[in-house]
Amino acid sequence: MNNGERGAAAPRKVLVIGGTLFIGRALVCELVKAGHAVSIVHRKPEHDFGRRVQGIQADRNDVGAMRRILSDGRYDIVFDNVYDWERGTTAGQVEAAARACGGNLERYVFMSSVAAYGDGLNHHEGDALAPDDHPDAYARNKAMTERALFRLHQRIGLPVVTIRPPFIYGPRNPFYREAFFWDRMRDSRPIILPGDGRRLMQFIYIKDLTDALLKAVEEPNAVGHAFNIANPRAITQAEAVQVLADAAGKKPAIVRLPRERIHQMGGHANGTNLYFGMYFDLPPITQIVTKAQRVLGFKPADFLTGLKETYRWYLRHHPRRQIDYSFEDRLLHCLQLQAGAAAGAGAAHS
Repeated sequence: MNNGERGAAAPRKVLVIGGTLFIGRALVCELVKAGHAVSIVHRKPEHDFGRRVQGIQADRNDVGAMRRILSDGRYDIVFDNVYDWERGTTAGQVEAAARACGGNLERYVFMSSVAAYGDGLNHHEGDALAPDDHPDAYARNKAMTERALFRLHQRIGLPVVTIRPPFIYGPRNPFYREAFFWDRMRDSRPIILPGDGRRLMQFIYIKDLTDALLKAVEEPNAVGHAFNIANPRAITQAEAVQVLADAAGKKPAIVRLPRERIHQMGGHANGTNLYFGMYFDLPPITQIVTKAQRVLGFKPADFLTGLKETYRWYLRHHPRRQIDYSFEDRLLHCLQLQAGAAAGAGAAHS
């Protein structure tokens, strides 16, 4: 397979699998701006990018459909971004797409995740990924897919690059994350901090992630490698709340509650009964980014700077709305009862 020796300015025929939501949308906009011929695979019959982007309606998990789309070998670059959160996207489904790309392919860039490590702190790219029997389907699928793609690189020369971001933030984030905290600050609500607030988090700005994707295509030495793409420093949950508040010019009211108590009362990391944004209160997995800095020239924006840009977008696109705070009110009421009982016990012993 062709590893891509053309100059950085040469236009390519690019396919983006999953091009209408968060990562894909930001990437497509940059690819069009750079003059590439861009096609996107998505489930809907239409898109809003205009005539410069060709839309292909298909289910990414449909192996036959993806083979038909890719088998004529017309694409120089394929960005495989999408993951089916309801059904999962397996290694077999991604491998089938990669095998169908043909001999003209310059890059197959797969969007993996820091979750592929399974657990642990300060991971380098050479660290072992989650095992095939990992209990979390997302971590398992990402890890197994990376292993399958790198086997193809070794066996048939697939020009693969995998990208492992942590929490992605920025305008158009489909997950209720930054907006979760800014909604509460705007409504003068307290922020519930689970536990002691020291659980680590690591972030990457959507614009920095997009830049890294483009550099992975242009850098010949990227082929056959995985890259951690993140802000260099992990921060605590308490620090994250403070920077979110600083970006909005707010002073947050923070209430700490034991994580176990939140879960006992029905708190969830996703869906209903959110208490700290969607999927934001997870066991920490952190990574080292020196390889991306060295090979890709990766230089992410300062977290506060990126959040300030995101907050300006939030103000334009998130008008005040009625939010159901009943679960958080129950948590706060529980805390008040505990504080009252503790005060009463103290008075009884004085």
